[in-house]
Amino acid sequence: MSACLRSSVSSLECNLRSNRRELSSVFLRSVYSNASNLWFTSPLSRNRGLGFRYSRAHSRCYGCVQGAISRETEDCLDEAASGNLILEPPCNLTKDNVEELLGNRDSVARLMKMERRSEVEDGVEFSRKGRWFPYLDMFKTGSTFLTSREVLEAVDPYILDVRKERIRKVVKNRSYSVCLVVEGLTDFGNVSAVFRSADALGFQSVHVVSCDSSKRYRDNRHVSMGAEKWLDIELWNSTKECFRVLKSRGYRIATTHVGIDAVSIYDMDWSCPTAIVVGNESRGISDEALKLSDLHCSIPMKGMVDSFNVSVAAGILMHHAVCDRTSRLGCHGDLPIEESQILLAEFSLRHSKNAINIAHEYAERKARGPFLTSKI
Repeated sequence: MSACLRSSVSSLECNLRSNRRELSSVFLRSVYSNASNLWFTSPLSRNRGLGFRYSRAHSRCYGCVQGAISRETEDCLDEAASGNLILEPPCNLTKDNVEELLGNRDSVARLMKMERRSEVEDGVEFSRKGRWFPYLDMFKTGSTFLTSREVLEAVDPYILDVRKERIRKVVKNRSYSVCLVVEGLTDFGNVSAVFRSADALGFQSVHVVSCDSSKRYRDNRHVSMGAEKWLDIELWNSTKECFRVLKSRGYRIATTHVGIDAVSIYDMDWSCPTAIVVGNESRGISDEALKLSDLHCSIPMKGMVDSFNVSVAAGILMHHAVCDRTSRLGCHGDLPIEESQILLAEFSLRHSKNAINIAHEYAERKARGPFLTSKI
């Protein structure tokens, strides 16, 4: 009798589990089938209603989980003038963005939106006193110029508050006082990794000297995680030209080199404007760079191997520079209010292609005559 009862109870439990799985399956199929038709809008959107509307959701494929995570900096939503949400167009995952960028000077120039300072005045190159800052307080659109304040006033209403706060924090921790120079790298994966570290540590300026475009490493396509979008990248054909301009901007040139005359990075004062130079993966720093530099520095090593991977070395150098500057100055970021506002406008324009269009429309209204503007 007891055996029969146990069998009945066991049978009942099996049926319940089976029914639960079927119900869960039906529910999930229903959710997934409806997910493609539901598109939730921002609670700040002008289209209030019930908080959602029916439409075809945009989808983006990712090569891997890391690829999905890397889009965090690109997938924030803006509100358009019509009140609908704007999405950045999906990235073309078949392209190596860094390789394409470094192979075309025009692509690099297009990244930077605000007008840049000239290296010459009245046809004569000059040496700048103090800390270098590359931008003027103007954005050119057609025949009209907007100040950084006007750019922010135009674009600000169309960027979500969480995104604006993220950009403000990044700008607060940015500095041009220390920059990075990569000389003759052949692996674009290393270049991409250097860009990513520079952005993460608050370095705004990166210089690339004569990368070998004949070598390509497609497997490292997404190493940069889109960091190149937020950096000021300058390309140079020769080390001599790069160093000459950097010295005119007030930088001392510190090349990484293992030699008897090398100074430990731990003994350097990184509060001084410094350009850190890392060299080729196999040959290291060129003889020309060693000769033209102001000092040689090295990372103390305790192992049997006396070298780091170039992207690792760059990361260690930049991290120590930030730590040293923080201990000496209280923080790494050192932009005054005026420069912070200009860089904030620059980032707001880089944030989305729609931001450029919005600034253009603002400039057109400005050109037509006086109009009322709202406070940021």
